[in-house]
Amino acid sequence: MSINQLSVVIIAKNAEETLAQTLDALVEFPEVILYLNNSTDNTRAIAQKYANVVIIDGEFLGFGETKNSASSHASKDWVLSLDSDEILTPKLIAQMDALDLSDPSTIVRLKRQNYFLGHPTQSHDTIDRIYNKTFTGFNDNAVHEKIIIPSNAKRITLSEPFIHLNITDINQTLTKIIHYTDLGSQGKKTCFFGTVIAKSIFAFFKTYLLQGNIVRGWVGFAVAINSANKRYYKCIKQFIHCQEAKKQ
Repeated sequence: MSINQLSVVIIAKNAEETLAQTLDALVEFPEVILYLNNSTDNTRAIAQKYANVVIIDGEFLGFGETKNSASSHASKDWVLSLDSDEILTPKLIAQMDALDLSDPSTIVRLKRQNYFLGHPTQSHDTIDRIYNKTFTGFNDNAVHEKIIIPSNAKRITLSEPFIHLNITDINQTLTKIIHYTDLGSQGKKTCFFGTVIAKSIFAFFKTYLLQGNIVRGWVGFAVAINSANKRYYKCIKQFIHCQEAKKQ
């Protein structure tokens, strides 16, 4: 069984709303590494109910570095990287179980279906999530981290998607915007205010029209507004950095 070769690695902070659903779907996996960074809610208590979960306490170093730090605690070389709001389906697990993991240069891509307040959106993507840590790992990006793809990597894409409970409470749109835009704007500058406006408008246009969320009614509109807000606050923070640098 290929899933016996996999260590699931999750980094989490204050994930009590979704963690149980994530871990319920992982009971067949022999090892789940849960890397906690300063959680203050019931995340730890929830995780302690699962016999296959190993809890590791550590600092958040940015998403890329933290995921690499978390995977270093995995006892197996093959890593399935998940977030605490992502849920595998039985069909996807069956596909994982049928994988041939004899070649360490294999990287497996998974399809992700995003949900907003319990509603599926038109926003879905395909991302690299299974890798051999002796062959590769995540880059050091603080946000929008990705698995490094060496030139000799062999990438496989599984057809069954997993569920991403991206937003379960409308207030999460605000807290996530603060967190992700702080990370995404670090060390970066945008010196033209027109760029701030243009990128924000395009983010809405892309999400609402190009990605087809217009067919999702109020959910699609809310998702597009959220996308535009994230881009706006990231860019305005970069613009402020530029103005502060000019003063110096």
